[in-house]
Amino acid sequence: MRWDHLFDDLSAQLEHELQTEQADLEHEEERLRLGRLPLRERLLALRSSAEGVVRLRLVSAETVAVRLVTVGRDWVAGSIEGAYPGAAFGAQAAIPFTAIDGVLLTPEQAALSVEPIAERSELGARLGLAFLLRDLCRRRATVAVRTRGGAVTGTIDRVGRDHLDVAEHDPEVPRRARAVTQVRVVPLDQVVMVTI
Repeated sequence: MRWDHLFDDLSAQLEHELQTEQADLEHEEERLRLGRLPLRERLLALRSSAEGVVRLRLVSAETVAVRLVTVGRDWVAGSIEGAYPGAAFGAQAAIPFTAIDGVLLTPEQAALSVEPIAERSELGARLGLAFLLRDLCRRRATVAVRTRGGAVTGTIDRVGRDHLDVAEHDPEVPRRARAVTQVRVVPLDQVVMVTI
């Protein structure tokens, strides 16, 4: 009888140690996963949430609420929710990651943003900001480009490797040579937000 208790006790101790070791291993794997978690994946997790609206503090010291639609390689796009200077409610905006000073989350959003997401092969993951701007250039869309130093309204004429040309004109007037007041060359690293 005493041997039975001894073996039961040893078995319970071994089982407890194995469970503790497994829990420690799982905690370490989670710490490693969180340590490698990029901002892009956190925004993707927030985009898939029911609300999908995040508040972004920009390097221009402004805060904008955006309903996330697309998360690119180095940018995020969506519709503006609430008031934002120079942009109508629901206007579409693209914001480079470099222009984000901080993502302002509720405690629930913070917890949701670190949850693992299902791997999906998205085209947006491979497309940089320049590709998006080239598409707007091809469409001849009138845009407002907010930079670190101010804002400009017009049509994107061309997008280079590290800059874009904006033909400045009145937003209500289509881009015509006589309507263009000047062409502004804007380095891409100065772009805070592009709205349509």
